[in-house]
Amino acid sequence: MFKQQIIEQISAQVGNLLKNNPLTDFETNFKAILHATLDKLDLVTREEFDIQQKVLANTRAKLEELEQIIKNLESKS
Repeated sequence: MFKQQIIEQISAQVGNLLKNNPLTDFETNFKAILHATLDKLDLVTREEFDIQQKVLANTRAKLEELEQIIKNLESKS
């Protein structure tokens, strides 16, 4: 019984040390700072980037098509 009490007491003390560890506070603060910094960068996911890249390619193709139509119309005039 006495050994069990010692083990529980040591466990409680270690638990308190870990709870009051400044490293835990640093980790929490670092994560918050990192999250805030990444939010400011206004990053997009790879999926969003790929979608916008496809939209841009389609827009570019349509623009080239319209430019060719205009050239054809101008040459007929």
